[in-house]
Amino acid sequence: MALDPTLPSFRLDGKRALITGAGRGIGAAGAVVFAQAGAEVTLCARTGAEVEALAAEIRAAGLQADAFTLDVTDLDAVRREIAARGPFDILLNNAGQNRIRPITEISEEDYDAVLGLNLKAALFVAQAVAKGLLAAGRPGSIINVSSQMGHIGGAGRSLYSASKFALEGLTKCMAIDLAPHNIRVNTICPTFIDTALTRPILQDTAFRDYVLSRIKLGRLGRMDELSGPLLLLASDASSLMTGSALMVDGGWTAG
Repeated sequence: MALDPTLPSFRLDGKRALITGAGRGIGAAGAVVFAQAGAEVTLCARTGAEVEALAAEIRAAGLQADAFTLDVTDLDAVRREIAARGPFDILLNNAGQNRIRPITEISEEDYDAVLGLNLKAALFVAQAVAKGLLAAGRPGSIINVSSQMGHIGGAGRSLYSASKFALEGLTKCMAIDLAPHNIRVNTICPTFIDTALTRPILQDTAFRDYVLSRIKLGRLGRMDELSGPLLLLASDASSLMTGSALMVDGGWTAG
């Protein structure tokens, strides 16, 4: 007798995934897990050597991957490259940056750099992928990499938090616009993850103690703990999820 409900599939066989900022961190983790789930992954970043090396590792494991150099703030290049290489069934919209500044020390250049990458570039990368899916008449999943800081504030995080709050709003509106075409749009919102990029700021004992006091599980996240949430959002296992923010924050934003 068939069991009902059936176990959902997290496989990505036959799907093509584009990952921005794929040379390290969340982008690299997403590229690897999507490839392991059967997707053909395309990695891009400003540093071509990093994504080429990771793509070569993925191919050496018998999986499908290619890579190219792309500065996502170059919107003409974004439109041209995504149109030429797509359509992509999955987008991991990951490229981003942070500049930690007290509100009294933020410069216009800081604002343009952080909002230009975290919000403006994210919008137009997602738009280019969506247009490719619409032209092909295909469904898809767009995953915008947000943060717990898209739901709370923090000292020195004005620009980063503003960009991620805006990305959350953008995601909801994109989800509404694209839902009739079965293109889903969600965010993933991690807490502090133990990586080479976060270790320097976490060497400040007072700051590390503050972070650990806010994460209810009492520890930093691990990069592998993002793999399951990323795969959920990319796969048909989340087929009814759109306009949602998937919190992976160890309980930080719970209260």
